[in-house]
Amino acid sequence: MSLSPCFIMLVGYSSSSEEESEVTTDTNTSLSRKYQEEDDGDDGCPVRKKAKMKQLVPKTRLPVPGDLLAMYPEEEDPQTDDSSLHGGRIRSFKHERGNWATYVYFPYNPEEEFLELLDELLSAAGAHGVALKPQEEFHLTLSQTVVLRHHWIQPFIQSLRTGLAHCKRLACSAGKLKVYCNAEKTRTFLGMEVLTGQDQLLDLVRAVDRTMTEYRLDTFYKAPSFHISLAWCVGDFTAPMEEWIQELQSLVDHHEEGVFTLRLDCAELRCRTGNKTFRFPLES
Repeated sequence: MSLSPCFIMLVGYSSSSEEESEVTTDTNTSLSRKYQEEDDGDDGCPVRKKAKMKQLVPKTRLPVPGDLLAMYPEEEDPQTDDSSLHGGRIRSFKHERGNWATYVYFPYNPEEEFLELLDELLSAAGAHGVALKPQEEFHLTLSQTVVLRHHWIQPFIQSLRTGLAHCKRLACSAGKLKVYCNAEKTRTFLGMEVLTGQDQLLDLVRAVDRTMTEYRLDTFYKAPSFHISLAWCVGDFTAPMEEWIQELQSLVDHHEEGVFTLRLDCAELRCRTGNKTFRFPLES
């Protein structure tokens, strides 16, 4: 009996398939054993893959470029609310990221005679049991301290610049000591009240207040006592200091060659907001 070519081909195909099946089985078994040897973890990832993944994880964090940090100056140290970092001073409002404390003022650059007098005043106050600390800088404020959101700063400053564009420079003097206390009764100040130039200062306050009103911020006091703060202490010491303020005043009235008068050339108004200071030169 002769076999047809088709039958021969089918028999050959079947034989070839059986051989491939045996090879595939052996290969699968080998691969299975290989992965079983590699996979000794609980999460189903091969050890070799785990090793590669570990190599990809950086061991240390790269430093943030300084230029990038400078783009966000309003992000201050979260410890700035710690009163121990500010000589015991307590904030009038809670520090929040993106909120900038802002005020308008005239700077005063102290002369040597003024600093000598200040030392005498601090010594006399200490003899009465009140340890006053000198101001880090001296200025005449024309606004309350308000809070500005970071994105308000540029339009706020532009509004101030427009309102002060035609304001005139002035000169004022101070020589009368006065005790001040903040609204929260957390700090007491020894100040020197301004005696001349008050009308011109009120004109400037009105210009500043227009910008404050535009941004729904607190305007200046209705009956302001313009002054330059000389020194301060924590707490409300208004009553005891007023008892011997005349003793301190006598040091001012009889300082060396005569009455000491603090003279302030108000040629440039400034606005400080956060760590930025903007300048507004006044017309001559």
